[in-house]
Amino acid sequence: MHRAISIYGRKIFSIFLIFNALLTISCAVGILSGFYAAYPYWQPFAPYILDGNLFWLLIVASIVNIFPAACVGKVHTGRLWFHHYVYGFFVMVLSAVWIILFTSVSLLSMFFINTTSISVNIGRFFMIGGLSLVLDDLPDVHKVTFRGLQWLKGKACQARRMLHAAQLVLGSVALYFVVGLSLFLVDNPQWITPANIILIETLVVTAITSFGSAMGKIWLNLQLGQKDSCAKH
Repeated sequence: MHRAISIYGRKIFSIFLIFNALLTISCAVGILSGFYAAYPYWQPFAPYILDGNLFWLLIVASIVNIFPAACVGKVHTGRLWFHHYVYGFFVMVLSAVWIILFTSVSLLSMFFINTTSISVNIGRFFMIGGLSLVLDDLPDVHKVTFRGLQWLKGKACQARRMLHAAQLVLGSVALYFVVGLSLFLVDNPQWITPANIILIETLVVTAITSFGSAMGKIWLNLQLGQKDSCAKH
């Protein structure tokens, strides 16, 4: 019983970390879209965030965190009827139908707009959730994706020291954003909104994931030629 709780707990935690990475990317893309649309008249969270272009670093940090996040969930859980990437695609399709039928935005623009619309954000939430399930199970989707991931792993293996150092730097950047956004909200309480609170929370998790992965040397321990190079983590 204890072993089952541990295994499923790791899997759920892994999917949560992937979800957080994707949510951080979504938030950063939305802010960057607004930043470029209003440029040069709006600098998000100024003066505590020096330049809106720095949000690109959050996207990079989140992408770099996806592999370590997936490593956390490298356990054998079995499956209920299907691989869970099937459920992920199913959730994504339902989310797409929801966006088309119940919102005024298009699928292509849903992540490029800043909106407080409940219906749009519901669609976003489940789209990201479905994609998290797919990414966690991506090697099993198809032989082509497996070979593609093996190729990427080979490239990452060659650059593992650089990725390890980058993860430390990007974790520091995420921490800088946490402090900067928090100070901005203290000075501008009218901007204390659910969206900004969620953004800070995702950045806290992003920073912790970056530093935790660096301390665990996940990128440094990456080895080419193993089916599951992060199983020991």
